[in-house]
Amino acid sequence: MPLLDSQVASIRSFNRFYTRKIGVIEPRLLDSPWSLPEARIIYEIAQRGTCTATDLVRELGLDAGYVSRTLQGLQRRQIVSRKPSKDDGRVSEIALTARGRTAFAELDKRSRDDIGSLLRRLGDGERIALVDAMATIEQTLEPSAAKPPAAYRLRTHRPGDIGWVISRHGAVYAQEFGWDIGFEALVAEIAAQFIKEYDPARERCWIAEIGGEPAGSIFLVKASDDVAKLRLLLVENKARGLGVGRALVDECIRFARGAGYSSITLWTQSILLAARGIYQNAGFRRVKEEKHHSFGVDLIGETWEMKL
Repeated sequence: MPLLDSQVASIRSFNRFYTRKIGVIEPRLLDSPWSLPEARIIYEIAQRGTCTATDLVRELGLDAGYVSRTLQGLQRRQIVSRKPSKDDGRVSEIALTARGRTAFAELDKRSRDDIGSLLRRLGDGERIALVDAMATIEQTLEPSAAKPPAAYRLRTHRPGDIGWVISRHGAVYAQEFGWDIGFEALVAEIAAQFIKEYDPARERCWIAEIGGEPAGSIFLVKASDDVAKLRLLLVENKARGLGVGRALVDECIRFARGAGYSSITLWTQSILLAARGIYQNAGFRRVKEEKHHSFGVDLIGETWEMKL
């Protein structure tokens, strides 16, 4: 089968080219302290928030023994932590430590910068063609057999929602970022002020639901007659990857325009990479950053703005 042999040779040639181009064959990925498998595991845990070793084996297609040994090494280096699952004490839940989240942020930035430097050499049409070609490869070799993503809906707040917002912010940020109860106290103050001073013509809270259960939240409040403030964006782990965060932010932007605001401002932290990506894609721009120590950790606070 000469044609098949030629095609096999072409794919092998492309594999060699691509792995060389993105540095996969280097002992350390992107000049970082991490091998490719270690980086893939760190990235996957960061996306999930918490997971099990079985989740990593299934998602990454790696040998279970290899994953176990790699996790042990990452735990010794204080990159990941393990604790018994609340649902099954025989299973360990794996999460990134504060040091692990810093390692992920550095890896993510290096990867973005590296890919960005490749794409900047190309014209708009070339970039589109390249991305389309990669999507074609992915869809051809692994046609999606997954179930449709869980449906979600957005609604305005009702009694009981504000307590949920406070509780889940406290729990999620403590689990994923190591923030202390001071953050939950801040959320409680913001939420209480929203309820006491709520102006339905110029302020709004949205709750994202999946299967009738809250899965996300966001607030838009009045900062001045002309400026609205976006606050308390939260997306539960089960709702991530469905576009919930972007949908919540889009609702805020539409409402702010309809309410007559000229701009929206928000305050976030540099380590909240997913949220920052949503803000940037929606049209917000970072205008200020400042180091501070809050919620028991050292942070870099960022102010973002969007003109309407």
